[in-house]
Amino acid sequence: MSVAKVIEIHAEGKSMEDAAGSALKEAAKTVDNIRSIYIQDIQAIVENNQIVKYRVNAKLTFVIKG
Repeated sequence: MSVAKVIEIHAEGKSMEDAAGSALKEAAKTVDNIRSIYIQDIQAIVENNQIVKYRVNAKLTFVIKG
């Protein structure tokens, strides 16, 4: 039997995919065995009536080594 843990992380990027990828990449630097990423919220940052970046609130699930 395995035990999983969920952490919440916020990240930014030029697209929603970039923001999600950034969240995963940064978390993977210190967290092993990541199994899934759930994008809970997406926010677009607007300047001069243009979207300039996206922010995501992501939940990452990883397996705890036993």
